[in-house]
Amino acid sequence: MITMLRWKSNEIVKGDIFLQHSIKRYSQILVGFALLVTLSFTYDGEAEAAGTQGIYYGLHPDVVQKAELVRQIAAEQGILIRYTDGYRSFEQQDALYNQGRITEGPVVTNARGGQSYHNYGLAIDFVLTDHYGNAHWELDRDINGNGVSDWVDVGNIAKSVGFTWGGDWASFPDYPHLQLDYGMSLADLQYWYNQGYYQFAY
Repeated sequence: MITMLRWKSNEIVKGDIFLQHSIKRYSQILVGFALLVTLSFTYDGEAEAAGTQGIYYGLHPDVVQKAELVRQIAAEQGILIRYTDGYRSFEQQDALYNQGRITEGPVVTNARGGQSYHNYGLAIDFVLTDHYGNAHWELDRDINGNGVSDWVDVGNIAKSVGFTWGGDWASFPDYPHLQLDYGMSLADLQYWYNQGYYQFAY
């Protein structure tokens, strides 16, 4: 009887922990969704103007604001960057996925349409440049001479303002990639997308 009661007690504790974890997880999803919707209606005119043209088209206004902040801080540290890729449609993502598999060119992504934060306006890619605007992809580039790769410097700057940096990914490091997820997984974004919240109206 004592053993049975102890087992039931453990099950209750396990159930309570599972319930707490579930509540926490769904709270994160709801908070993330609320942030996405709220921010889409609260950005200022400057971000709105930037978000309707060029590389910033289709991006969440918070991504635009933080991307500009990263560029500014990097420049203050002697590192110049240029943004190369922002929002991608599902079709554009599929075409990129096919590169190196079906079409010519190197493999550059493992994500199909709907499997990238780019597809939801929550990611942006950059490249290091010189004063003439020429792109530099060398991973060991250290133009400011601080003993740290400029890619790592920019990645650290991006993380300090709230981005996730793809260079930290162990399985498939993506040094140019910056993203905001608001605690939402790709599965969460796909769910809301399928509910009709296309790009969350921004």
